[in-house]
Amino acid sequence: MKKPNIMLILCDQFRWDCLSIMGHPTVDTPNLDSLAHEGVLFTNGYSPAPSCVPARASLFTGKSPNLTGFLGYIDGREWNYENMLPEILRDNGYQTHCVGKTHFYPQRKHCGFEGLESYEAWQKFDNHYTNDYHEWLKEKTNGQMDELDHGLDDNSWIASPSTLPSELHNNSWVVTKGLEFIRKRDHSRPYFLNLSFHRPHPPIDPPKVFWDEYIGKELEEVPVGEWASKHDRPVHTINTWSGRLSGERLRKARLGYYAQIAHIDNQIGRLIRSLKATGEMPDMIIFTADHGEMLGDHHLFRKTYAYEGSAAIPFIVWEKGKQLGRRELTPVVLQDVYTTILDCANIEKPEDVDGLSLMSLINEGEVLDRKWIHGEHSRCYSAEESMQFMTDGKKKYIWFTEVNKEQLFDLENDPYECHDLAADAAYEDELQVWRKRMIDYLATRPEDGLSDGKTLIPGGVPAYRKKEVK
Repeated sequence: MKKPNIMLILCDQFRWDCLSIMGHPTVDTPNLDSLAHEGVLFTNGYSPAPSCVPARASLFTGKSPNLTGFLGYIDGREWNYENMLPEILRDNGYQTHCVGKTHFYPQRKHCGFEGLESYEAWQKFDNHYTNDYHEWLKEKTNGQMDELDHGLDDNSWIASPSTLPSELHNNSWVVTKGLEFIRKRDHSRPYFLNLSFHRPHPPIDPPKVFWDEYIGKELEEVPVGEWASKHDRPVHTINTWSGRLSGERLRKARLGYYAQIAHIDNQIGRLIRSLKATGEMPDMIIFTADHGEMLGDHHLFRKTYAYEGSAAIPFIVWEKGKQLGRRELTPVVLQDVYTTILDCANIEKPEDVDGLSLMSLINEGEVLDRKWIHGEHSRCYSAEESMQFMTDGKKKYIWFTEVNKEQLFDLENDPYECHDLAADAAYEDELQVWRKRMIDYLATRPEDGLSDGKTLIPGGVPAYRKKEVK
């Protein structure tokens, strides 16, 4: 039986709501919308640990952070997992290739990818790392142009158009190299291609044509909950994780971010048109992101939070020759990508994987054996943000482990989490139900010391737990 060709399109720091099919008032994503209209749009997709390294560890191993050991963000820990997704696919006859960001360590470790065209932005952990995009850009411009000529930082809210022509932008390079792989691939084997965009992660540097299109748009109201007053302080640094930006700075940051997404959508359109024209459309496309970006919601920036802007992600599954065209409310997590792809390829998943395949849900409408999903992140910017969360897509419960505070949100009626219900007596019974779920779950992880099976115990967890849990 012929194995299906599979494409995983992964973005970095792409918010859940930034698809026009989701009703976003400003950003326009017609090409991603088309994939969603023909496939299945999961409206409750979540990152199990909303920052780059732990989220990608879960995606490529099919395991929750509890099993990968990455409970938060940390660099410098070697990826020595068995049965990583590209490794299993390669061992089952697939030609595996990645263009863009992996965040594997050591840098340029392939982890099962036969081909790797690497872009890790400006992170360089040793003298051996070579950035393939930077080498390509030097060649294309005879060394006259640099990605950083715009002067922006790779974790900042400052936004400005790229100084590069749009065809030389990093977003364009990902698609250019992806199409080159398709053109030169081994046609005797099925392929697994991971196109991994670094953007819309900062720098917020869309090509000027997209900047010009978006910078004149009217900015929608930025959600700020009544509980967020503790973050309502002036911003004094370009890499802040919290604070109140002036109106013009915030407007540029958000509109520039939307322009970056519009360019990514444009390049995905370029990709799909080329694949259709050459008869090379894959059998499955999955589009998702490792985590989101707060972008000023509740006076917060960047990621690692349990809030929707950070933890919720876009999640689209498209299959060739099918017109599924539906929205799916079932909550899903990144480790489900692993099991779904293996199921599509008719490859048995390893026993220690806890991601669920979505194939039966997508094609037969079978209900997943899952009532809620869990996410977490250890201390990153401050102790007050260390958290554990649970959601069923309708309600969300957050426990801040080091400061021992709770929040409860009604996502159906308050999708941007402006109204904390934890102190509302009308929701006390529901709060206790969610708290009990968290107590029971964390009791299965005694090494973290956050639950004794009866109550939640305040404390922190490390960003990386050395011993993998069995």
